[in-house]
Amino acid sequence: MAKKIIGILTMILLLIVSGCTPAIKKDTEVIQDTEQKTTKKVIIPSLQLDDAYYRTLLPYEASASRGLVVSNLATKYDMKEVESGLLRISQKEFSPDKYLFQEGQYLDKKTLISWLARSNQTSDGLNPSDEGLTGEEKAKKAPVYITHIVEQDYLKKEGKTVTLAGISVGLALNSIYYYQKETYGATYEEALSQKEIEENGKRIAEEVVSRMRQKNEALANVPIVVGLFKQNSRNAVVPGTYLAYSIAASGKNVSDWKTIDEEYLLFPTAESEKKYRDLDTIFRNFKHEMETYFTNYTSVIGTGYFKDKQLQKLTITIPIQFYGTAEIIGFTQQLAGLLKDNFDTSMNVEVNVNSMNGAEALLIKKPGDEEPYVHIYSP
Repeated sequence: MAKKIIGILTMILLLIVSGCTPAIKKDTEVIQDTEQKTTKKVIIPSLQLDDAYYRTLLPYEASASRGLVVSNLATKYDMKEVESGLLRISQKEFSPDKYLFQEGQYLDKKTLISWLARSNQTSDGLNPSDEGLTGEEKAKKAPVYITHIVEQDYLKKEGKTVTLAGISVGLALNSIYYYQKETYGATYEEALSQKEIEENGKRIAEEVVSRMRQKNEALANVPIVVGLFKQNSRNAVVPGTYLAYSIAASGKNVSDWKTIDEEYLLFPTAESEKKYRDLDTIFRNFKHEMETYFTNYTSVIGTGYFKDKQLQKLTITIPIQFYGTAEIIGFTQQLAGLLKDNFDTSMNVEVNVNSMNGAEALLIKKPGDEEPYVHIYSP
């Protein structure tokens, strides 16, 4: 039988009854130095949920450029991955055990809007001038290379003071330039080569680091991690990925770029069958067995995240049209069995069952688990 996730309240009651209630440490109140030479009181949460998660300062401060990602990136998948992917890169330089996280506070909206413009639109625009060029000429000679810059700040606690200890910056780069030959006309695509993306991304990275150090003295001598994020197409249902990163040591610029081999792939597709035939076969068998027992659903979609050609996680989404609680429970129970039978214990698999009413069930099978954890949301 699949394991069930126990509610938090139930766990607390059991602990109280057994007399084993854990001691809860009090959050730490400290002083944070800011670039304005002022200080303010902040709180560091005592609990760290997981080794991969950073603790954040409270009260939580949103990024100085919050909201720009929505208008600058074309898909919701890239909006999420440009930030979560940068977090993974940052962990290589800023360990979650030693550093605290804060959304970017140094690059504001006005600065980023100016930097992301073309050089003939603002004096410090990072994209090439399109002066005198038609739509098709822009695509061939002067496409927009960079569309967004994500900043993440990493801080360290020294005594009763928290200070800035490092910054990570993600540069979102176009893989396809979209243009029109005439106003209100059809939209055309011009794919940018991998070489073109990397060369311009590295050139822009050097300029961004140089400007950041010059713009604010607080950034002059902190390490800055820079990642190059290759966006996916507008119609893609999986996100793009970071293709390289570099570390600008204290007071220096970027150098010694390191390649990142990451990929998101949709299952089942011709591409997944070609690249990862064995996994594609497993997924298709799982899908076929589902269809044998239940036909009242619309589709099964899998998204595989790969690093160095090895599967890190497979996320499966199943939209259903069931309405009865008993029917959903029956479906989820059968699904748990299929998950156990088809995916071996080395795989990290998550299944989300959704209906028009929202989330209905969640199944998680982590590496080493014989059976999946199952949670059915209350009606």
